[in-house]
Amino acid sequence: AVVAPYMKPLTELVVDYIRNEGYEVVDWRALEIPDNLEVGRHDPARLPGIVAQMNTKDVDAIVLSACVQMPSLPAVAKVEAMTGKPVITAAIATTYAILKQLDLEPVVPGAG
Repeated sequence: AVVAPYMKPLTELVVDYIRNEGYEVVDWRALEIPDNLEVGRHDPARLPGIVAQMNTKDVDAIVLSACVQMPSLPAVAKVEAMTGKPVITAAIATTYAILKQLDLEPVVPGAG
């Protein structure tokens, strides 16, 4: 399952890319935030409610934010507890990759 702040056409491209890489995307949401600065102001407290309306029963993981600019970290633990699924965000994945590349332990408390 994927949540993205983008307009629907761009979100569809993201979902198609993920599918073309061999992953099934069971459900997705485009938040349709047209202004990039507004993406950065999106209230992460809204994310659990958005995910609650999605089909997450048969997913392996939830991509809570497909954009590093959209705040999501405060919602990660809540969405994981609510769904019982691991939660990934673009920022978490980027941080993980950087820590691994630097041979540092890839653990960030509260980040899934």
